[in-house]
Amino acid sequence: MSAHVVLSLWEVLLVLGAVGLVLARWLPPRPRRPVTLAAAVVAVLSGVVLGVLGPRWQMLPVVAGAALALPFAVSPLLRRGARRAPWWLALPGAALCLALVAAGPAAVWALPTPVFPEPSGRFAVGTAVLELTDPERPETATPAPAPEDRRTVVTQFWYPAQRPPAGAHPAPYLGRTEDEARVVSDALADHSGLPGFLLDGLPRARTHAAYDVPAADGTERFPVVLFSPGLGGVPAQNTAWAEELASHGYVVVGLDHPYDSAAVVLTDGRTIRTKVSATGDDAEDERRAAGWTAVRAADLSFVRAQLGRVHSGALAGPLTGRLDTARVVAAGHSLGGGAALQAARQDPQFAAAIDLDGYPHDPSPQPYRQPVPALTQAIGPDTGPDYLPQLTRVLALSGATSYRLTVPGTGHLTFTDAPLYLPPPPLARRLPRPDGGPAPHGRREPRLPRLGPAPRHGGSGPGPVRVRHPRGPPPDRALRSQVHCVNSRLNFGTSRTEAAYAPPVRTSNRKGPRRERPHPTLLPGRRQRRTRGRDHDLGSGAGKGGRPARA
Repeated sequence: MSAHVVLSLWEVLLVLGAVGLVLARWLPPRPRRPVTLAAAVVAVLSGVVLGVLGPRWQMLPVVAGAALALPFAVSPLLRRGARRAPWWLALPGAALCLALVAAGPAAVWALPTPVFPEPSGRFAVGTAVLELTDPERPETATPAPAPEDRRTVVTQFWYPAQRPPAGAHPAPYLGRTEDEARVVSDALADHSGLPGFLLDGLPRARTHAAYDVPAADGTERFPVVLFSPGLGGVPAQNTAWAEELASHGYVVVGLDHPYDSAAVVLTDGRTIRTKVSATGDDAEDERRAAGWTAVRAADLSFVRAQLGRVHSGALAGPLTGRLDTARVVAAGHSLGGGAALQAARQDPQFAAAIDLDGYPHDPSPQPYRQPVPALTQAIGPDTGPDYLPQLTRVLALSGATSYRLTVPGTGHLTFTDAPLYLPPPPLARRLPRPDGGPAPHGRREPRLPRLGPAPRHGGSGPGPVRVRHPRGPPPDRALRSQVHCVNSRLNFGTSRTEAAYAPPVRTSNRKGPRRERPHPTLLPGRRQRRTRGRDHDLGSGAGKGGRPARA
């Protein structure tokens, strides 16, 4: 979670003016008049300006506090001989007004407009949206499918780009325009059972990418990561991750799945809302999840096949001649992670799959050849009992070496941008939590899973992963681990792709008891020990003998 409060200049002036109006009553007589008049002018002026510009709902308590304090502060100055209220009456009112004023910045802190970490790679980041229609697949989600109703997938590309020209506008978050972003934001809030105004900061956010800028100079061909979001989610919810990878020489392609994603805005202006829902019956919900996963897996394979047309220029865009179509990974979060596993099994053209805390819903898993790293949140009592056994069984079917990495202290949404704009965990647990669809862990859980610590800035690039923040603290392990997974599966010549289910390595300490450190397969520039058939838990939480602690 971003710990700082970001207020505009006019919002700061409004807060200062409101505080001045409340405290002026307690000043000595001589400075009381000028302070009161100045505070009144500042509060009224800033309130009018914010009203014209469009105020954030978080500032409404500040306006209410200023409005309550204004008549009591100004009226003694306008009427000669007017007596002020006694202190024992004024004190509770002043406390109430100050509480209202303080509630504004507190609300901005709890539900901020997200500020994205600056990508650490050498490339600028471009983005583009491409709508693709599969002529071979009918759209099965419409009530009465017409013969001409074909499956359409909207994709968003993040790619290494040239520096945008001076004055270029950064891309809005969640949409091509702020209006589109607001449609998607409202749909996400509705799908999560939240009031829309709680997420109204998302359309105001700006990313580090620019639309349709030319690809980076040179003739280098970039490996590709196809990304499928969680149930009801949208691919832009992983913007920080996508921009970081793009800045280091990857092309990330996020898929919007119509009738599954919260809202998909087509190029003709139509908006398709989600139709996914839960019934409360575990067997029926699992059957539905398996169907949604199969459709997503087919979407991933279809988009992979279309990359050749993007590379050849048959589909016009900034990436003509710049895609390495031999190095394409299927990745996904939550339900999208299960879809990535199924797509890899069904489509041998994928070089690897990456599962970010996703439960496999494939009803008939079969052996597949690709390596798979799987990241999971911290395992606890809320974790479905079938999650880890089922995930382990599917990973064991890989013909290559795969591993599972549990990141301590994380929640399901830590692997997305959500910690940048949702409240800290204690407050997030108090938000409304209506029942959602089948959870990623094989059980019916709320749509708003528990948050872990916010992912911070991380770096990656071709070659061994190096994660560092040039101007700040070390990155959070969740984002660092995600970047490592992509890095290890797409780079030439990295022996980390041979990492197996590796337990922590025990090392001796002559001056104290033995301690555990992460296995060197997860650290850059270290020799590796190949160990098959084990799980790996990064940090604490491992049981005896390197086995995961019991959930």
